[in-house]
Amino acid sequence: MKKTDRLYALMEQLKDGRLHTAEALAERFGVSVRTIYRDMDVLMASGVPIEGERGRGYTARGGFTLPPLTLTETELEVLHLGLAAIGAGAGEMPELAQAAQSLSAKIDAVLPEEGAPEPGAFGFASYPFHEAAEGFRHMPAVRAAIRARQRLRITLMGDGSALEIRPLRLDYWGRIWTCVAWNETTGAFDSLRLDRITALTPLPGLFVDEPGKRLADYEGRKP
Repeated sequence: MKKTDRLYALMEQLKDGRLHTAEALAERFGVSVRTIYRDMDVLMASGVPIEGERGRGYTARGGFTLPPLTLTETELEVLHLGLAAIGAGAGEMPELAQAAQSLSAKIDAVLPEEGAPEPGAFGFASYPFHEAAEGFRHMPAVRAAIRARQRLRITLMGDGSALEIRPLRLDYWGRIWTCVAWNETTGAFDSLRLDRITALTPLPGLFVDEPGKRLADYEGRKP
């Protein structure tokens, strides 16, 4: 059973109002007690209304459960942008900032884990909201450049050096947005985090497909 499936099944189990020990849950789902402890920590950190503690047992309080949803990358982008805006601008309404943090944690908990780092390393909910907003402000320009096949000059946080790239695809990978690009400065493919871009300038002239520099070449690389 995938972790996301197990987390959902645990929530369903705990909604019966009974007190469930970690040992009983571990036996039911065929995992270790330590795994159940970690799962409960993830659910609690994500805002799921669970009560209990290690050694005593767990149960769930009442709450709203939405039906399963399938979001496109653009819809997810809009959702995250809204959460980032609320989190950054709700200084006088801390309850809204807290709700935005809780909601983003719940989204983060159920996103696919393939290719992601260890839980908590990059989750959107753990990002300071102003950093998330910094990444989103470059999203329209990068998306437009991909569609128009426009070369870009970008500056990344850190050494401040400028790179010239051919943007090829936006990815939601490891719970952060990245741009797959052919990096003309280094002569290699690159995956660039949008939240690390400090400056972005479209360059004159459009690029055309060249063998070895296409998205298909990136996707066809040997692991």
